[in-house]
Amino acid sequence: MKPTNIADPEYFHKVVDCQYACPAHTPVPEYIRLIAAGKYTEAYMVNWESNVFPGVLGRTCDRPCEPACRRGRVDEEPVAICRLKRVAADNKGDVLQYMPKVPFKSNGKKIALIGAGPASLTVARDLAPLGYEIHLYDEWHKGGGMMRSQIPSFRLPEEVLDEEVNFVIDLGIHTHFNHFVSSMKEEILSKGYDAVFVGTGAPRGRDLELPGRKDAGSNVHIGVEFLANIAFEHKDKIGKKVIVLGGGNTAMDCCRTSRRLGGDDVKVIVRSPFKDMKASAWEIEDAQGEDIPIMNNMPPKEFVVENGTLKGMIFGKIKAEYDHLGKRNLIPTGEPDVFVKADDVIIAIGQDNAFPWIEKDLGIEFGKWNLPVLDRLTFQSTNPKVFFGGDAAFGPENIITAAAHGHQAAISIHLFLENKDIQKERPAPTTNLYRQKMGIHEWMYDSPVVNDDRYKVTHEEKSVTLKNRKVEVELGFTHLEGFKEAQRCLNCDVQTVFNTSRCIECDACVDICPTDCITFTINGDEEDLRTRLSAPSNDLTQDLFVSDLLPTSRIMVKDEDVCLHCGLCAERCPTAAWDMQKYLYSVTKAGQIL
Repeated sequence: MKPTNIADPEYFHKVVDCQYACPAHTPVPEYIRLIAAGKYTEAYMVNWESNVFPGVLGRTCDRPCEPACRRGRVDEEPVAICRLKRVAADNKGDVLQYMPKVPFKSNGKKIALIGAGPASLTVARDLAPLGYEIHLYDEWHKGGGMMRSQIPSFRLPEEVLDEEVNFVIDLGIHTHFNHFVSSMKEEILSKGYDAVFVGTGAPRGRDLELPGRKDAGSNVHIGVEFLANIAFEHKDKIGKKVIVLGGGNTAMDCCRTSRRLGGDDVKVIVRSPFKDMKASAWEIEDAQGEDIPIMNNMPPKEFVVENGTLKGMIFGKIKAEYDHLGKRNLIPTGEPDVFVKADDVIIAIGQDNAFPWIEKDLGIEFGKWNLPVLDRLTFQSTNPKVFFGGDAAFGPENIITAAAHGHQAAISIHLFLENKDIQKERPAPTTNLYRQKMGIHEWMYDSPVVNDDRYKVTHEEKSVTLKNRKVEVELGFTHLEGFKEAQRCLNCDVQTVFNTSRCIECDACVDICPTDCITFTINGDEEDLRTRLSAPSNDLTQDLFVSDLLPTSRIMVKDEDVCLHCGLCAERCPTAAWDMQKYLYSVTKAGQIL
């Protein structure tokens, strides 16, 4: 194998698993260290630069970073990264002093943003400081999009959302709330905007075409519409017996909301096995903790309506079989159908995109699932001045993905309006790699590798939360709990950097390594080399760190997959061939383009 090029910004980025897994590439270990030091305001700003909504995401993020966390390779559970983000948000000081200051010098160009959700707000945050006149359109009376309409208040208090939405709105954004855009041609393009960004989400909830559906009338609700009606207080009650159909996060929000609106007997019924449910594990756990049973392997077959009144639903019984590729096949068991009583049924089986307001003669092509035909790098549509992002781009995802889309779309819009090539002139990420050494064997960070179970967050009493849908369930970590949980972080952004010229091949690092991730051996191709390491190297998704040729014609090989960044190799090395260097990777934003 050739020596590893550690100057490649993506090499060490891939080693910081949590940051690499985050769609917005938030520098997770960096802000966790700040939290451990009690620097909550600084930790908040590190997040705000990257994901725009730290307080929101600290409560509602889908947490793609946590399954990637290396702590999960030492202990049973990863670091509570999401909840630590909330610690920074809940304890921050005056953050306005660090944010862009209005008014900004105008550059004479106008941009329309359709939909005031996380993607559009991210575009506004990035482009307003560059002097663009930003016009934000939304059908609701406040910004936030799906964060406001689809996330219940018991998970995301309105004041938290209002604060972070207003951080963006207060950058001089021209808001057009209570304005449903019914025609892109007449209401947007005719007004001379230089560019348009569509961030309208996936607003159409899927329905079920089953016998009895039409007769059930107003007692059958579509999940996303049900949650929006509750959020905007168009609806405040539901029947005693409620069935929620679906196994995703929307279904979990619907069933927990129903418990707070008068539903005494609320059931979630899912056609698939429990292990295949799409809802996050913590969402399922919270629903079950509120006495909501989940009934699996039961496909819906019929709505039962008598004399115009919904009585319940009939369900079949299936079992799942999987082939050698893991493909699932649902097979009827032959058992009798099951009747489940219900006063109301909420259908939460998925969402679709809907663009009836975009005329067909605007040069914007749509493909499969009625999704726009986009360049996946630039988010530009087949009409060069129209860009998409968030759920409106590639279908339903999550808030952090929408923010990531917004950052990239903002870069594209800025380059486009500067008459630059939006493919070839995109800015590379910025990186720093700098030494942490304070003494011979002392570093500017603390990284003990000890068994340390994940700390549990306190919940408000169920007797209180089920009576009021606006009472937040999770109370968040205290300062001490936040510190202790932050200490579980293994500082994966502090990299083990090897200097071939200093190595005397004493193998002291091999002896001290607690995970056997370092090997000195004869070179070979990667497939062969992985079989000759001190510990099996089975994860082909993570690279091997390979040195130049050493005097004995051997090479040093370190398996990045099992390295815990504990620094023992650097402490033990008598010649300082190993060093611990902090690596900071930052995705460039539109405002940082020179």
